[in-house]
Amino acid sequence: MSREVVMQDGAHRRVVRIGDTVRRPVQPWTPTVHALLRHLEKAGFTHAPRPLGIDDEGREVLTYIEGESGPSGWAKVVDGQGLRNFARLLRDYHDACGGFSAPPDATWSMGAGSPGDDEVVCHGDFGPWNVVWRGNQPVGIIDWDFARPAPRSHDVAYALEYVAPFRDDAECLRRLRYPAPPDRRSRLEDFCGVYGLDSTEGICDAVIARQQDNADLVRRLAEQGHEPQATWAAEGLLTELEQRIDWTKSHRHLVE
Repeated sequence: MSREVVMQDGAHRRVVRIGDTVRRPVQPWTPTVHALLRHLEKAGFTHAPRPLGIDDEGREVLTYIEGESGPSGWAKVVDGQGLRNFARLLRDYHDACGGFSAPPDATWSMGAGSPGDDEVVCHGDFGPWNVVWRGNQPVGIIDWDFARPAPRSHDVAYALEYVAPFRDDAECLRRLRYPAPPDRRSRLEDFCGVYGLDSTEGICDAVIARQQDNADLVRRLAEQGHEPQATWAAEGLLTELEQRIDWTKSHRHLVE
């Protein structure tokens, strides 16, 4: 077997690459996520890893997608074409997961069940860092732990929080790779147009609701002892998430 190359070395979440595979800790929802990934493969969606089972150490095994991901993803969506490609990838994924039949015992990070009539299986954590990039072209979506049935708008709002972005100018310049304060309204309209929305009405409220949903999820998983959420909560992330919600509420005029 090829040697292990550490991709992420968190105390409770060690992710390694072995040859053309990625090995990750198994979660209660891993079998359901694998069923979703198998559906995507059958649907011809090429931008998701393929599940290869569980290895001898009890880790899930996925195919490795070559490219850049993680922190380098932030710079990819600053460019207008990268932003549009990012929006198109989300729409293509949502279309590909239509018709997915969850297993009878389906378990997700947010509970159990199958998608309703107006729902898909949202990725749940669709940010630039969870996309694999080659140049400004996204070629894969990774880290499916937060996938669960929800309206498409949940993924759209979550993505827009990070790529409009719903952050102050100082953070955009310091951390998110913007050379100048972004035109948030124009970027939001561009993303929504490529995704295929007829209107941006209600988007800001959807972002606020999604931010609150995310904070609630981190809190619940932390209380249940899941990692890395328990560590995040202990380090003050919940306070930071509440501050982000407050910022969006007081700066919605920047996007509306």
